[in-house]
Amino acid sequence: MQPTYSFIVPVFNEEATLPELYRRLSAVMDSMDGAVELVLVDDGSSDRSLAMMRELHDRDHRVCYLSFARNFGHQIAVTAGLNFVRGQAIVVLDADLQDPPELILDLAEELRRGYEVVYAQRVQRHREGWFKRLTAYVFYRLLRQLADVDIPTDTGDFCLMDRRVVDALNAMPERNRYIRGLRSWLGFRQIAIPFERDARFAGEVKYTFRKSLSLAIDGLVSFSKVPLR
Repeated sequence: MQPTYSFIVPVFNEEATLPELYRRLSAVMDSMDGAVELVLVDDGSSDRSLAMMRELHDRDHRVCYLSFARNFGHQIAVTAGLNFVRGQAIVVLDADLQDPPELILDLAEELRRGYEVVYAQRVQRHREGWFKRLTAYVFYRLLRQLADVDIPTDTGDFCLMDRRVVDALNAMPERNRYIRGLRSWLGFRQIAIPFERDARFAGEVKYTFRKSLSLAIDGLVSFSKVPLR
């Protein structure tokens, strides 16, 4: 059966989180108004994440998985999922449960109202250190000042996109991808859903300062108008 919805979840060493992630996502999938496929993208995990994904696939036909031979990074994992999925409406969310799966139902409601990109916007970050909050605050506002594109502040990749948006993203040639910026640049009708970001459910933070800095540089280089003048 062709799915109506596709959920993409990049996974990197999330064995402690996967059972609870699946439990909550399964409840959401049962509540959706159409068939759902769940695509887990293993980004070169060294723990039992891949084995657990295989087990989920064996017991639930809605679960698919992709596996990388090594760690390529979050944005590439999301990109692989976007190229793989078959649904007409595509959700991207992280595996650490800081993105609450239950919010997907609210995202879907806005899509039905005619929006083509519905993104989750953080209004509060629970149990994040002051340095993380400060650097995120500065980065998003700096990018907003420097970019020609109206990139919303305090957002991640957690969103629901219409199939046309995903097809347009997949057609773009960029190698160093800053997906939340690209989805804004495309110009489709979009709206924010505010939410309070939870603390990580279990395990260690996978987005280290070095990885966060690399993503920030990709965003600034890709969308800043200043270096080009």
